[in-house]
Amino acid sequence: MDQRVLAAEFKPEVTYFNTASHGLLPARAAAEITEAVTGMSVGRIDQAAYYAEVDKARAAFARIAGTSTARVAAGSAVATHTGLIAASLPSGAEVLAPEGDFSSVVNPFTVRDDITLRTVPLGQLPAAVEPSTTLVALSAVQSADGRIADLPAVRAAARAAGARVLLDATQAAGWLPFSADDYDYVVCAAFKWLLCPRGVSFLVVSPEAQRERALLPLHAGWVAGASPWDDCYGPIARLAPDARAYQESVGFLPYLGAVRSLELVEELGGPEAVGAHDRALAARFRKGIAGLGRGYEPVPGDSAIVAVPGLGHAVGRLAAAGVAVSDREGNLRAAFHLYNTEEDVDRLLNLLAG
Repeated sequence: MDQRVLAAEFKPEVTYFNTASHGLLPARAAAEITEAVTGMSVGRIDQAAYYAEVDKARAAFARIAGTSTARVAAGSAVATHTGLIAASLPSGAEVLAPEGDFSSVVNPFTVRDDITLRTVPLGQLPAAVEPSTTLVALSAVQSADGRIADLPAVRAAARAAGARVLLDATQAAGWLPFSADDYDYVVCAAFKWLLCPRGVSFLVVSPEAQRERALLPLHAGWVAGASPWDDCYGPIARLAPDARAYQESVGFLPYLGAVRSLELVEELGGPEAVGAHDRALAARFRKGIAGLGRGYEPVPGDSAIVAVPGLGHAVGRLAAAGVAVSDREGNLRAAFHLYNTEEDVDRLLNLLAG
C-alpha cells in the first residue's frame, strides 16, 4: 500500500473505522466535484462529457468486479436495482434470502403479493435452495456482522435447481475479490468500500438474463436508448443492446467524483491488494479483542468487517474519544480499510481496554 498516495488522498480528523457505513472521499474525487460545481455555477456545463464520465465509471467498476462494461448499468441506489429485479419476476416466483440481510436486498420482494420471500440462516442457504426457488438473493458480506457468504456453494445449489442468483456486493466490492460474471445479477452501492460519493451504484446483468428478458427495462428513459441523443422524444427507437438498457439517468456530480475514486482503488492494486491490507488489520483487531479478557468474542472469519456482539454500547464513548465505529444489532462494528493503520487498531484496542 503506497503510503505517500494515501497521505495525499486522506486526512481524516478522527480515527475512522466506519467504512461499512460510508467510505472516506479521496482528495482527488473531492477536487473533481468542486471543480465541476464551480463550472456549473458559471455556465460551463458539458452534459455529453459528463455522460462520458459515467461510462468511464461503468468501465472501472467492471474491471474491479471482474466483468465487462457491457454487463454494467449505472444507477443511484441498490434498492432501485433490486426493485427492478423484483418487478421483473413472474407471478408465483419464490425468492430465497438469508435471515437479517440488508433491507435493500430483500424488501423490494415483499411488496409483491404474488411472489414468496423465504428466509433461512446464512449458513443454511445452499441447502435451502429447492426446485421451487426462482431466485437466491444475498449479500456477499453481511452488513450487521461482516460474515462472508459461502458463495461457491450458493452458486452451485442455485444452478442445480435452475434458480438465478442476485448478489449484493456493497460490503465487498473494493476489498473482496470476486467475479461478477459468476452471477445473474450483481448490485453494488459504491459509497462504502469503493470510496465514491453517495448516489453511485451499479447493476450487473448476465448476457443470459438480458437475452431471455428475465429483467425488464421498466424504467428505460432516453439514456437507455442505443442512440440516446437521437431518442429524446417519443418512444425509443431501439434500446441499448447491452446492460445500459437498464440504466437510470444519474446525477452527474457523484459520478464525476466516482471516476477518480475508482481510479484510486485500481491504482492501489485493486481488491487483492486492498483486501490483504484490510484483512490484516481486521485480524489484528480480532486477536486484540480476544486478548482483552473481558468476555467479548468477535464474530469469527476473515472479513474486513469485525463485529463484537454485546459491545455496541461502547460506540458513544469511542466517538467522544475521536474514534468512529458503529453499533449494529448490538454489535460494535469496526470496518478496516486502506486509510487505517496498525497504530489505529492499537488505539482502538487501548480505548476498549480502558
